[in-house]
Amino acid sequence: MELQLQNFDLKQISESGQCFRMWETEPGHFKMMAQDRFLEAWQEPGSETVRFDCSREVFDGFWHRYFDLDRDYCACFDLIPPGDSYLMEAAACGCGIRILRQDPWEMLITFLLSQRKSIPAIKTAIEEICKACGREVLSSRGERFYAFPDAEELRQLSLEDLKACGLGYRAKYIYAAARENPDMEAMAALEDDELSARLKGFFGVGDKVSACVMLYGYHRLGSFPRDVWMNRIIDEQYGGQIDLLPYRDIAGIMQQYLFYYVRLK
Repeated sequence: MELQLQNFDLKQISESGQCFRMWETEPGHFKMMAQDRFLEAWQEPGSETVRFDCSREVFDGFWHRYFDLDRDYCACFDLIPPGDSYLMEAAACGCGIRILRQDPWEMLITFLLSQRKSIPAIKTAIEEICKACGREVLSSRGERFYAFPDAEELRQLSLEDLKACGLGYRAKYIYAAARENPDMEAMAALEDDELSARLKGFFGVGDKVSACVMLYGYHRLGSFPRDVWMNRIIDEQYGGQIDLLPYRDIAGIMQQYLFYYVRLK
């Protein structure tokens, strides 16, 4: 199926640091896994035409929400104060980014193991975990992929098994989370402060990981993750203090524009 989509760029989304199971296999050609679902898509650079290798029913049933297609991202641009030239440039550069609606459990495990790792290393470690205990998923072309394992499946792996996936010291965080077997769906009912505190109750979760899980897993768009890249921007461009008040409940969208922009530069 083919759609015309404004403010939607698969390459920008794949390079925005929010998802690690989306691969550009050749220019304009993307493959991705979300939980146990596989999707193949094509989009030429600068084009609003996007072709998805699935039926309309499948797209509407899962991927439409996953890509946050009901949100008007143009309205987000209008909230940027004209005097903030740096953020204006960042938003213009990354105007095709959307905050994906990803699975909270997958985001918890992903960002636990992302600490002090490069993006290529994060991707490799995730795939090793999925191969070790995730269910096999075949594409329409017969290619073999693996679903992201749930807590029960992850519990099949010992601490040594996890270390063998290249997790290093992060293996103990994943090991503990799998054995806690949390009800991530029930946590969605918590207010932001309560959700943040609950997430920080997991072994290995601090401010940054909690903020990432809230933004990318629970779609709490007011969450503003800070890492070395963001701290550098805030120090160099905003004198050490950034005012998020103008963005109210969409600070996380602005964070994505800034993060993508500084990494691209």
